[in-house]
Amino acid sequence: MQYAELRGREYGYQIPQKSGSRLLGNFRVCIKKNACYAKTPAETDTTLAGLLKLFLYYVHLCTIIIYIMDFDKILMEVRGGKKSMQFAERMDRFGEGIFSKLLEIKRQKEERGETVIDLGVGAPNIPPARHITDALCEAAANPKNYVYAISDQKELLEAAAQWYERRYGVSLNPETEICSLLGSQEGLAHIALSVADEGDVVLVPDPCYPVFADGPLLAGATLFYMPQRKENGYIIDVSEIPEDTAKKAKLMVISYPNNPTTVMAPDCFYEEVIAFAKKYDIIVLHDNAYSELVFDGKTCGSFLHFPGAKEVGVEFNSLSKTYGLAGARIGFCVGNEEVVSHLKMLKSNMDYGMFLPVQKAAVAAITGDQACVETTRKAYERRRDALCDGMTEIGWKMDKPEATMFVWAKIPDKFSDSTSFAMELAEKAGLLVTPGSAFGPSGEGYVRLALVQDEDVLKKAARLVDESGMLR
Repeated sequence: MQYAELRGREYGYQIPQKSGSRLLGNFRVCIKKNACYAKTPAETDTTLAGLLKLFLYYVHLCTIIIYIMDFDKILMEVRGGKKSMQFAERMDRFGEGIFSKLLEIKRQKEERGETVIDLGVGAPNIPPARHITDALCEAAANPKNYVYAISDQKELLEAAAQWYERRYGVSLNPETEICSLLGSQEGLAHIALSVADEGDVVLVPDPCYPVFADGPLLAGATLFYMPQRKENGYIIDVSEIPEDTAKKAKLMVISYPNNPTTVMAPDCFYEEVIAFAKKYDIIVLHDNAYSELVFDGKTCGSFLHFPGAKEVGVEFNSLSKTYGLAGARIGFCVGNEEVVSHLKMLKSNMDYGMFLPVQKAAVAAITGDQACVETTRKAYERRRDALCDGMTEIGWKMDKPEATMFVWAKIPDKFSDSTSFAMELAEKAGLLVTPGSAFGPSGEGYVRLALVQDEDVLKKAARLVDESGMLR
């Protein structure tokens, strides 16, 4: 496996300026984005006249520097005494988009005293079990636990290894094959920095959870979208990836049960992915955040359970949805020793580890009474039924998802695109959903609804849509 090169910079004295150039005297001053320099004659005349000319040249150079500094002052005066700030070009790859617009509609409606039901963001509202909060509170009451954690406690790593053995039948070395994350989101945002260099290819699903693509973009990687098509059961077909793209790829991100499409992948898919990754020397990252939220008697395991998986990749897992610990930010990267080691090294330069009382809560969650897992699963299944049945009854047919905490719904035929539908739904019915286009090009024509409200609220959401008259 190949990993990202250590990025270094050369430093020197520079004069920040706008791009451009000015002709002063008999030579040209060039001003680039972050540096200024003067182009000088190629040869130096050592005669008296030549030395005098060289002296005058340096006098001119000093004048130029003063001129440029004065030019900055003039610009500041024109701008009201403020210098314009310049930011990283990588920020051009990101934007606020539809989420900010929907939140603004929510704010305005709430200020007018109108009802707003937010099913846009997947923020779980089911609290942790008592034994988990007790462990957190007890540890938080100990003054010694307010130091920097620096690294994962041995107790946490061993608990995670036991959890994977018991729940997924996967054996892990707690010292070398497990790394905690400050939530899966943090790991997804950063892992590409340890794997991909500028311009390297990363394979991501389409549609996908946004950070699957945003993380590699932060690393300067080039994205190749792997379509998840309805006619293929939303399962990626690796045979469609062009040969030349596969040869350039450094990382492949997959996730089942899938957000936003809610489907589970068959065993043959993982076997194909492992063979594909071995053939082209690609690191695989499988996000397994919803393995416990599966319905109708189905079960879900781990990518690492398949032969050869640990040779090619890692799996991310999260305690946010399963144990109601979303705000505590607890996740794990487990699997391939090399990948885990490089992510640990990166994180050691970025954070000081997970708050010790939170580590204690994590241990209590994955080693304690697991009845809370089934209680949570049943709650989401009831919510799924309440929302899908209610919307189908009023004329908006919704297929019931087989897993996750979301519903992936086709927009009604009378609407042309998911964004305009989501905006109208917010304005007229007070219901916030996420347009499918926010998850990638293939998400157009759908919206995602998060099951983050109680059953009675979800039934009310169907009534509000019906009363708005949008579907008639």
